[in-house]
Amino acid sequence: MTHEEKRAWIRLVVAVLGYAAYVTVILAGRNGRPLASVPYAGILLWTVGAAIVAAILAEAAMAAGNPRASRVTDDRDREIGRLGEHVGQSFVVIGAVAAMLMAMADWDHFWIANVVYLCFVLSAILAGVTKVVVYRRSLPQW
Repeated sequence: MTHEEKRAWIRLVVAVLGYAAYVTVILAGRNGRPLASVPYAGILLWTVGAAIVAAILAEAAMAAGNPRASRVTDDRDREIGRLGEHVGQSFVVIGAVAAMLMAMADWDHFWIANVVYLCFVLSAILAGVTKVVVYRRSLPQW
């Protein structure tokens, strides 16, 4: 497994676990009231920050285990990275359009923020899955 494939796995796992933690905390804090009334902003920011720190620490630990491998990136790695990011970008666009429409319809901030966060997570998951699948198989030939 290449260094870049390991990074893709780390980011994929962190995205899933971070979002799962966020949803768990939000649902636990509901206490019978509507979801839109749950204080979410601090939880969302802490979850995103913790996920970023966790990914950085995991990647640093992985790189420390094999420092030479962390500097080796070939054309295939760059192409796989580019493909994964292009595929994942679709959910960023979907989230932006959804947030814009929700804001124009005067939806509660809770729903707008959560749709944007969900789409960021789905983007990271789709990019990660794409990279892992392509590493396991091969780059598509257009």
